[in-house]
Amino acid sequence: MIELDTGNYDREVLAHKGVVLVDFWSDSCEECLAAMPEIEALEGEFGARVRFGKVNIQGNRRLAIREKVLGLPTVLLYRDGERKGAFSRGFTAAEVRAALQELARA
Repeated sequence: MIELDTGNYDREVLAHKGVVLVDFWSDSCEECLAAMPEIEALEGEFGARVRFGKVNIQGNRRLAIREKVLGLPTVLLYRDGERKGAFSRGFTAAEVRAALQELARA
């Protein structure tokens, strides 16, 4: 999983041709920490078909605001630099998996 920040986000996510999942999280967010193993398992499942990255909002708050992340945890999905989906609070790995399968197929 790529560590993303304001310095590499545009290059690694918005300029990437293909599907990208971005996990916005924080050390102080228990729900984020609980969801992280499931997100990492999805990375293993999708392999090279989907690029996975994560943004710790500590030190990257402006990036989170720019990407309209209003709560944590938030997962954003992109294809060819265009946002195609977003999940925030209370989402399940199954919901994210289904969205990734659809995006990776298209």
